[in-house]
Amino acid sequence: MIQRIQSIWLFLATLTLALMLVLPIATKQAGGSESTIFTYGIYHKITTNDVSQLAVTPLIPLAVTNIAVAVMCFVNIFNFKRRSLQKKIIVFTIAAIAGFAFWCSINAQKMPGGLDGASFGVGAYLPALAILFCVLAIFGINKDERLIRSAERLR
Repeated sequence: MIQRIQSIWLFLATLTLALMLVLPIATKQAGGSESTIFTYGIYHKITTNDVSQLAVTPLIPLAVTNIAVAVMCFVNIFNFKRRSLQKKIIVFTIAAIAGFAFWCSINAQKMPGGLDGASFGVGAYLPALAILFCVLAIFGINKDERLIRSAERLR
């Protein structure tokens, strides 16, 4: 059934990873410039003599990875009939999210001056939240398996 609790947890993980696309990971202000990193690029806003210039360094592979991991979580919702496969895919997804978060931190260090003095945005904490939702989905799958085993004993 699609109403299982692991479907809700996987949907929340998908939503969390989708929010990574629009929320900033880190912001740094130094002198007359401000740098903000998103999963799709680093924005450098330089203000001199009341004139603002915006330079963008695209991070297309990072954005594609973000979308791929979110789609993997969403598609896994529909594996509810094959719980063991669903659990294996969730474990792989957790590893992919951890790798994605590590890759985000490496790209965040590409901001001018590195991460010294940078303020982390909400996007920096969302991968950990997505991993939490995936772990909760695994707990839901285990609970379903125990319920099915106990129902089979009653037959």
